[in-house]
Amino acid sequence: MKMTKYEKARIIGARALQLASGAPFLLKLKEKDLHEINFNPIEIAKMELREGILPITIKRPMP
Repeated sequence: MKMTKYEKARIIGARALQLASGAPFLLKLKEKDLHEINFNPIEIAKMELREGILPITIKRPMP
């Protein structure tokens, strides 16, 4: 199943908060790449989501 835009926003927000709090990156990023995105945790979280390496799952209640 595809993720809704609300699920994507929730996952990116939660991961960005973790990164801002000092969590390690799950991607191998070069110093140059980090400078290009200005060390923005939201952009890093988006990259991790695109790569599909986030260990976050979605539970949808089914009727």
